[in-house]
Parts: sequence; structure tokens; C-alpha cells
Amino acid sequence: MSSPPILEIRDLKVCLPGTGDRRYAAEDVSLTVGEREIVCIVGESGSGKSVTAGAVMGLLPKDVLRKESGQILLSGKDITHATLGELRALRGDRMAMIFQEPMTALNPLMKVGDQIAEIFQFHGPALNGREIERRVLDLLADVRLPSPPTLRHAYPHQLSGGQRQRVMIAMALAMEPALIIADEPTTALDVTSQAQVLRLLHGLRERHNTGILFITHDFDVVAEIADRVIVMQQGRIVESGNAADVLARPQHPYTRKLLEAVPKGAFGADGAGGARAPLLQVENLGMRFTTSSLFRAKRRVVDALVDVSLTLGEGETLGVVGESGSGKTTLGRCLAHFAHPTSGRILMQGQDISRLTRAQWRQWCKRIQMVFQDPYRSFNPRVTIGAALAEGPMNYGETPARVRERMLELLDLVSIDASALERYPHEFSGGQRQRISIARALMMEPRILVADEAVSALDVSVQAQILDLLETVRERLGLSMVFITHDLRVAARLCHRIAVMQRGRLMEIGSAEQVFSRPRSAYTRELLAAIPGQQLGMAATATAAAAMPA
Repeated sequence: MSSPPILEIRDLKVCLPGTGDRRYAAEDVSLTVGEREIVCIVGESGSGKSVTAGAVMGLLPKDVLRKESGQILLSGKDITHATLGELRALRGDRMAMIFQEPMTALNPLMKVGDQIAEIFQFHGPALNGREIERRVLDLLADVRLPSPPTLRHAYPHQLSGGQRQRVMIAMALAMEPALIIADEPTTALDVTSQAQVLRLLHGLRERHNTGILFITHDFDVVAEIADRVIVMQQGRIVESGNAADVLARPQHPYTRKLLEAVPKGAFGADGAGGARAPLLQVENLGMRFTTSSLFRAKRRVVDALVDVSLTLGEGETLGVVGESGSGKTTLGRCLAHFAHPTSGRILMQGQDISRLTRAQWRQWCKRIQMVFQDPYRSFNPRVTIGAALAEGPMNYGETPARVRERMLELLDLVSIDASALERYPHEFSGGQRQRISIARALMMEPRILVADEAVSALDVSVQAQILDLLETVRERLGLSMVFITHDLRVAARLCHRIAVMQRGRLMEIGSAEQVFSRPRSAYTRELLAAIPGQQLGMAATATAAAAMPA
């Protein structure tokens, strides 16, 4: 490059505390990001990619992580030993960060427009209120948010996940920084919102000449957006290069392992689900509630489910897919009796379970159990894993001896050591917590498992392990499963049939092969077209084939 890179990291070492499983969170990390360049860092959880970003921004937790050596240069200036005041001046002005979860990064008590305006008040030149307001509205329009004059008065909880992420991008762009660090900004978004955010970042890079360091565990996103790729494992860079070369011809075994774990649209289950004896029947289900709206003075009626009818067969896995707000989670909550439909029926063994009282549901709830998206939030942090697993069956009169026997059986099934019973949720990785969450649901010996986005926040290799585990559990225990996801390729790998939902309505239902190859609904075709990294599946398949012995 003729001019110095926007960001240059030289031999960065970040120490872990003595109790860690390795000495360094990041070890001998060197990389550059040029003007108008998008560099992706990929790797599993714990690979050091977010630690590297935190070191650049000066956001490492002081009592846990410490920079030992190395240099960080921003536009040629060494900021390795910058003071807190100097870093504050650089953040927002010369560099900015987009965090993974905007709901926790945004202030829930401030309107989003005021949060953007605050950046100009702290970092910008002296501007009057009218000039700041104009810039706020321009930024909201720049990130393609609807009705900026109205939306700037919204609170974060009043926006969708995709809209909150756009607000975070607007805040990052406020002072037109030379460098933007995006830490997993699309992980929890559905495919259409994800595609919109990726297009937005592409366009902003071109319009503002910004360099972007994009952190992700999703190779589909890498294929869509990256100019160069850096692969990290256990704190070290194990491979780097041009994105097309790394994706098509990975050199390191770890990179090949990650690519092989990417869902490729292969159909892992047969399409005979509809021919199975029905275990659960949903007939004309409707769910309506009233809500206040940012864009209307009066409360309005929202139809979360509209005339939804489907069946779940014995031993079948039924995928339910759609964007945020499509009604898929509401459907799952109705099946598990966490929400009560306003019309229609849910029949199980001839009984309408949607109209049961709390006392009546107590006799049925063992048959339908739910696995939630965020296992950490679904566990009590003050309760050991053993107590959490035992609570359900103990409440139904099971003996302590039988409960312990069942716990040990299920921990073995989900590949968790028995010593986990005495430990707490925070002592496990995300993938381990999800395995324990599955074991907890199975403690009640259910007939049906409802999995709500159970793998959406996991990196690709852990995701593949959990999908294999769910399939093993279904086959060995004879379960039926409702698998809710926004990832169509994950659904194709695991599910016998797929139901596609939009705005509370069932748009189509059919075998995974039929939905992918011959979609009947225009909406399904839009979802398929929005999947990032369309060429990655073919590249990963070729990589896997090349790695097989002759």
C-alpha cells in the first residue's frame, strides 16, 4: 500500500490470568487493515478475536486481561500506551466499534436519537442544537432506517434487532472514523436483516473510505463481505490471506475443519415426516394482542399468528423458519403453553392442550419441553447444574435415587462429565450450557422437544455438534421435535419437513428438499436469495472432498 494502513497490529500479546487454560488470550498477533478494506477475523469462541478488537479500542477488562507486549498503530501513530483520556478522544473520532448485542450496548433509558446526538456533544466541533439534530437525522437516513424524524424518538426496546443494529452503525459513523471494528454484528439477525446490514457496511465502506475489521464465526458472512481473512485458534493466527483463496483452498487443518462444519444445504433427514402418524395437530391457530406503537397515537391490534394449521408426526423433526416477527417463536411458546392462543386448537392424543388450566397443564407439561435460545439466561446463576436438572422431576415426586440416575444417563448422552452437577452455569462455555439445557429438558422424559433458535448464537463447529446431538437424541429416545430457526440451511440439515412463516401466517410447508429446490412461495424464494455466501457451500463441499483419503 502506498499510504500506511489505517490499523496495524504488531506482535500483540494479551495475558490471561493464571487460572486460564493457556497463558495468552492473544499471542503474537499481527495484522493490518487498509483504507476501504474489510478484513474478517474468524474462529471459534475463545480464539482471541474479540480480545484483539478490545485491545485496539482499549476496552480490555483491567482485572482479567493485560497487554504484555506488541504495538497498535492507528494511521501510523502508536496508541499502545495511550492514556484513558487519549483513548476516549480517539474512540468515536478516529475509531469506533459496533457491538454484537445492540440491546445491551444501547442505553435503554435514552431515545436513540439522543444517544447519537451525545457523540457530537462529546467528540464533535461546537454545534448548536439544530445542527446536531440535522446530523442525527442524516445518519439515520444514511443507514436506511425508516421515517428518521419519528424513529429518532424511539427507545431501543421499541425497535427490531435489525433496526437496533443500524442505530449502532449510525453511532459508529457519527464522526466518520477511519476504522470501524464490528464484533459479530449479524450473529443474532435473520437472513434478510443480516443481508441488509452486510450491504449497508459495503456501501458505507465505499462512501466514507472506512477500513473495517469484521469479527465473526460465520464463514457465510466472510464469503459475502471480506477482502482478506484472518483465522485465529487458541489466541494465535493460524492462517491469513485473500478471502477467495482461504475459502477455496484453505491450508491449515483448523480452517478446513471450520469450513467443513458450515451447513451446506445438504438434506440430512428424509422427507417422510408428513407420512408419520400425527402426534400433535395444530388447527387454525390464532394469536392476537394489543400493543402501543411508536408510529401511532392509539394502541393497535397485532396478529402474531393467523390461521396456522400443521401436524407433527411421531419421531419427526419439523423446522419452523422465518424472519424476526414472523410468529415462529410465538408458535413454539403456544405449543409449550408459555403463551395462550386466542383462537384455534392444539391437539395431542385427542386433547385440546391450548385450553388447559394451570392445574390441568401440570399433568401434560412433562410431554412437551422447550430448549431456549440463550441457555445462560434460562438457568438460575445461583443454582448448581445438578439442582437445576433435578428440580423438574423432583417436583413430580421422583425419588432422589431415580433422579440422580437419570441425570447421569443424560449427561453421558450429551457428552458432559458428571462433575458438572456440582458446578454453576457461568463455569461452562456456551456450547456446554446448551448441551446441559437439552439434558434438563429431557429430564422430564418428554414426547416433544421445542427448540427455539437453540444454535443461532453458537460458532459453526459447536453448532454442528449440537445439531448432531439433537439428531442422536431424537433417534435414541424416539422424540418428535419442533426446531425453530432463522437459518434455512440448518433447518435443511436437521429437519424432515420445513414450515415457512411470514407475519404470523404459514406461507408453505413441505420436505426440506422441496422447500429448497422447488419453493412455492415468493417469500421463501426471497429468504433463500438472502442467504449470505451462496458460493461457500460449493467451496466447502469441494474442500471436504479434497481432504478425504483416496
